Amino acid sequence: MQEEVGFRSDKLAVLIDADNTSTTVIESLLREITKFGTAYIKRVYGDWTNPQMNTWKKSLNDFAIVPVQQFSYTTGKNSTDNALIIDAMDLLYTDKLDGFCIVSSDSDFTRLAHRIRQDGVAVYGFGRRQTPKAFVAACDRFIYTELLIADPGQLDTGSKQKPVSSSDESSRSDPLLTSDDTNKLHTLLQEAYEAVARDDSFANLGTVGQQLLKLDSAFDTRAYGHKKLGELLKSTGIFVVKGNDVKLKP
Repeated sequence: MQEEVGFRSDKLAVLIDADNTSTTVIESLLREITKFGTAYIKRVYGDWTNPQMNTWKKSLNDFAIVPVQQFSYTTGKNSTDNALIIDAMDLLYTDKLDGFCIVSSDSDFTRLAHRIRQDGVAVYGFGRRQTPKAFVAACDRFIYTELLIADPGQLDTGSKQKPVSSSDESSRSDPLLTSDDTNKLHTLLQEAYEAVARDDSFANLGTVGQQLLKLDSAFDTRAYGHKKLGELLKSTGIFVVKGNDVKLKP
């Protein structure tokens, strides 16, 4: 929900699991992170003796990311995850950070996200759609990286969804949600709206957006083919949007 998140001066640490992150998304990912704050610390973890890590060299230089070496001592054991977790805990206690951006699709970071949030520090997760729900839910906000590598209308059908709509704007060649998915979306939107609606039955769009993220940390209007929450609400056919306010249709 891009309109609800403006530029912030929060001090962030960006910790990237190279084993579970593609370099093709780094530029867009770092741009997305500027919506939450400023990345004062940027580290990527992996075994840099592995030839497969050569693809990271350009990104390290272009975006001033510090590589952290972690040898794979034992086959089948993810030493990279352990190194990232240890560093995160060190940073939590030694640096006055406002938030952590954990870039991985690995559920091993679920407990880390819980622990950081216990100290009142925000956790923003970034990973592929295959990321386990437990890690997604453990973050204050989780963004699927598929949404960052292309405009909404150009995403692959496997990672792009769109609600059934009666408007011309939303009836392009985007894949449609199943009826079950559409019902789930409508239920989520209505639940968020009803939680913050005023006595006049209207609700502020920004407030609805904040409530949606409380209900689903991975909610993102771009996953449904819209850049703004107001556009998505209109496309469902069950809401009336007037300026910065929204209301359920009678």
